[in-house]
Amino acid sequence: MALFGSNKKAKPALKKVRPTVIRTQNVAKELMSLAKSYDIKADSLDFNILEIQTYTRINDGTRETEWEEISHDDLYTLDNDTQLLNSNFQIKQMYEIEVFSKKDEDPFKNFKLAVGANATKCKVYLSIGAGSEVEYNSRFDKGLSLLIQKRKMRAGILINIFDEMQEEVVSKLAAHVRVEEKAVYTQPETILIAQSYEPTATIDDALIMHFEKEKEVNEKEKIDYASRGFIKNVKEGEVLIEYIKAKEGKPGRNCRGEFMSPAEPITSHEPEFKVDETTIEIADTDDSIKYIAKENGYISFEDGTYIIKTDVDVGEISFKTTGSISTGLDSDVSISVTETDSVKDAIGMGMEVEVTEIDIEGNVGSNAKVFARKANIGGQTHATATIRADKLSINVHKGKAFGKNIRITRLEHGEVDGDTVEIAQALGGHIRAKDIDIEICASHVKATASRKIEIKRMQGSENIFTIDPLLKKDAQSGLDENQDNIKELEHDLASMKKEITKYTKLIKDGTASFLDIKKRLIHYKKSGVKMPESFVKKYKQFQKMQEHLKEIKEELAVKTDQLSLLTTRTVSFQDNILDARIINRGAWIGHNELKFKLVDPPIEVVFKPKEGSQDKVFGLVEVDEGEYEIQPVKE
Repeated sequence: MALFGSNKKAKPALKKVRPTVIRTQNVAKELMSLAKSYDIKADSLDFNILEIQTYTRINDGTRETEWEEISHDDLYTLDNDTQLLNSNFQIKQMYEIEVFSKKDEDPFKNFKLAVGANATKCKVYLSIGAGSEVEYNSRFDKGLSLLIQKRKMRAGILINIFDEMQEEVVSKLAAHVRVEEKAVYTQPETILIAQSYEPTATIDDALIMHFEKEKEVNEKEKIDYASRGFIKNVKEGEVLIEYIKAKEGKPGRNCRGEFMSPAEPITSHEPEFKVDETTIEIADTDDSIKYIAKENGYISFEDGTYIIKTDVDVGEISFKTTGSISTGLDSDVSISVTETDSVKDAIGMGMEVEVTEIDIEGNVGSNAKVFARKANIGGQTHATATIRADKLSINVHKGKAFGKNIRITRLEHGEVDGDTVEIAQALGGHIRAKDIDIEICASHVKATASRKIEIKRMQGSENIFTIDPLLKKDAQSGLDENQDNIKELEHDLASMKKEITKYTKLIKDGTASFLDIKKRLIHYKKSGVKMPESFVKKYKQFQKMQEHLKEIKEELAVKTDQLSLLTTRTVSFQDNILDARIINRGAWIGHNELKFKLVDPPIEVVFKPKEGSQDKVFGLVEVDEGEYEIQPVKE
C-alpha cells in the first residue's frame, strides 16, 4: 500500500472539437487556426464538405467585373485554353465545411494517402505510402473520392477543375481493393490525378564558346599543367560557337487557378564578332545561330574576326611559352618551330606535341614527345626524347624514333624502329625495320631487319646485323595465334577420332538388332497393328547414332583441312628468310656478327665475317634437310 501519492501525471484527455461550420477559401489556414484555439494538432481534425462554389471574373487592371458563380454543371466550360490562358481571367473557389475531431472508426485510418504537386503546381499526384492497408466496403468508392477531395482542399488545389482523370483513378483503386478484399501496398505508388496548363519557360540569350570547352578530367587523373590549350584545334563540321536566341515563354495556369506569366527574356550576349566565311559556316535558325567549321585546323581570333588556320609559327614550345600542344594527327595543323640556338631547346623539357606536320629547326629536349604524320628535326634529339611520325627526318638522333619511312643523318646511340630506315652515319644504336640502309657504319650498331640490311661503307666493328622474320609485333602475335590454333585443332581432332571409334563400334554391334527391329516394324505396319513404343524408341536411337557418326566424320574432314592450312601458314612465316640479305658494299673491319633467326625450328644461325673479307652479300642457305648456314650468295 502506497504511503505517498504517485509522481506519475495522468495523461490529459484529448480535447474534442464540437462540429463547427466554416466558410473559407483557405481550408488549411482555417484548420490551423481552429486547432490552435483548442491547443491541438491540425492533423487531429477532419471535416465534411458541405458546399463548393466556383467564381470567375475579368480583371485587366482598368476594368474589374464582379465575381460570378459558375454552377457545378457548367464547370466543364472553363476547361479551354483561350479563357484559362488569358492573363485577365481570374478564378477562385469558396468552401463551406463542417470541422470536427477525427473518429476512431475511420476505414481509411491505415491508408497512407497524400496529395502533392510539381514545382509549378500544374501536375497533382496522389501518393500511396508503402505499408498502406485498406479493406473494401460498400461505400469505398465514394469514401475514397471524398478523401482525395479533402486532401486537395488542404493543399489549395481547385476541385472538379483539371481533374477529369480522378474518377478513373478512384475506380481502378476501388476495383483493386474489391478483388483483394484487404489491399496491402508493399511499395509506394504515385498516380496523376490533375493536370493544368504548364507554362513554357522563358529563354534568355546565351553565347556558348564550344571550342573553348576543356576536356573533362577524371578526379583520379593527374592534372597536366603543361597543357594549356595554346591552340584550339577544330574538326570539319564541328560547332565552334553557338548563339542561343532569346525567346519569350508561354503562359500557363496551375491547379490552384493561378495564372503563370512568363518572364521577359533578357538579351545581353548578341555576337559582336565577325567570322571568316570561307572557313566558318553560319547556320541561322529561329532558335539559334551556329558557327560551324568548314575544315580541319585551329581557330584563331584576329582583328575581331574568327578564322580557321592550319599553319602555326612559334619560336619555341616550352612550359613558359605555349605549353604542350595537341591538335591530333588528323587535324591538318602544321607547326614550324624556329628556335635554332644550339644551347636552347626548340621543344622544351617534358613538352608533348601532337599535330599533322611539324618542322623543328632546333633541338628536342629531355623527356619531350613529338607525334605527327610528318616530322622534320633540324637539330638533335635528347637521349630521353621520343619522336613518332609516318615520315620522319632527323639530323642528329640520340633518343627513340618510330615511323614508317625514317631518314637520319647521324645516329648517336639512339633507337630507331620503322618500316624503311635510311641512316647516313651510324655511331652506335639500335635499329629495327623491314629494310635498313646505312651509308657509313661505325661501331656498336645493332641492326635487325626482316628483309634486308645494306651497308655502303664499314668504318668500325663490334656490330651485330640480324635477320628476323618475326621482327614486328604483328608478325610475332600472328605466329603465336597460329600456334595456339594448331594446338586447339590437334586436341579437337584427337577427341573426334576417339568418338568416331566409339560410335563405329556401337553401330557395328547393334546392326543385327536394328535390322531385326526394322523387319518387325514393317510387319506391324502392314498388318495395321500399333507398333510397340519400345521398338520405335530403339529404332530412332540407332538412326540418331548413324546420323551423329556421319556428322562427326564430316567435321573431322573440315578440321583436318584447317590444320593443314595452318601448318602451311607456320612454314610461310620463315619462307622469306631465305630471300633476306645482309649486304656490305665495302670490306669487313674488326669483329662483326651476322645472325638469321628461324621460326621452325626456332634456332639462330650465326656467322662472323673475317676481317678484310671481300664477300659482299650474305644469305641463309639450307645445306641439308633442316640444316642451315649463312653463306655468301648472289644479290
